[in-house]
Amino acid sequence: MAKVKIDQWEIEEEELERQHQAALQQGTRKVQSEPQAQTASYDAHTNRLVIELKNGVIFQLPCPLIQGLRDASPDTIAQLHLGPRGASLHWENLNLDFSLAGLLAGIFGTQVWMAELGRTGGRARSTAKTTAARANGKKGGRPSQPRQVTV
Repeated sequence: MAKVKIDQWEIEEEELERQHQAALQQGTRKVQSEPQAQTASYDAHTNRLVIELKNGVIFQLPCPLIQGLRDASPDTIAQLHLGPRGASLHWENLNLDFSLAGLLAGIFGTQVWMAELGRTGGRARSTAKTTAARANGKKGGRPSQPRQVTV
């Protein structure tokens, strides 16, 4: 059996070919299953990213939720580019990249950024939130968590 030397390692040609074929198959599966954008643009009127996937689904994301875009100018945000295969968004002038899969999963930045979004949302006050809290208070407040019984 012939061997191939890669740096300090040696591997048999058959094993190298097997690993190569497995990597190609894995890459093909990933390309077929990952969300891919056909177009991505910035809507200055609503301050949102508008992304159309290759399957026809269109979704919009408010720019203030996305780390790095909150304080960016509309002209800067509008300079977005699709990454390879449409699997990511890139802003050269902001040195900013987001995977489409991450954005679709609601990941708009680092863990610290996401935690701050949660804290800010929890502090938000609205008439609807106040009304709901008062109605809940009249019912005795938040229900207690059910106790778990193990048998």
